[in-house]
Amino acid sequence: MSLGLFEIGPEAIRLYGAGWMAQQREESVLNKRLRGSDLTAVADVRASLRDLLRSWSWGGPEQTDVAELLISELVTNALVHTDNGAEVTATLVRGRLAKAADRLRVEVRDSVARRPMVRKPDGEATGGRGLMLVQMLADAWGVRPQATGKVVWFELDGGPA
Repeated sequence: MSLGLFEIGPEAIRLYGAGWMAQQREESVLNKRLRGSDLTAVADVRASLRDLLRSWSWGGPEQTDVAELLISELVTNALVHTDNGAEVTATLVRGRLAKAADRLRVEVRDSVARRPMVRKPDGEATGGRGLMLVQMLADAWGVRPQATGKVVWFELDGGPA
């Protein structure tokens, strides 16, 4: 069973009850298509995310800064390593249970099937730290293959609902 963002199995339903699924609400608000090699789009995506997080009252300033940094890294990777551009989606899953957090999920889709690799660059390198930052700062992240290309995503908790 799927909640759109999360795969739910019988164990989750047993632990939380079938009503748990009704306690989550997705709000997909940011959806942008970016042209290939248009690195000026990175600042635009970052500003759009900042505005949306403010309108959602999601997280605090530090969480917003982390979200902006991580979306910048994923968008930059997609635009630098592909020719056909990318599509960016930011989704907020609002937790309605007393202890449920609002969770931000950002997905960046591109047309290249090759999976990105986390690298550990030497101290003099000017690049190559993007996925390492995502791995260190995101609450969850991953890569999902598509029929054409892939989706690289991350999730951040925004605190209590």
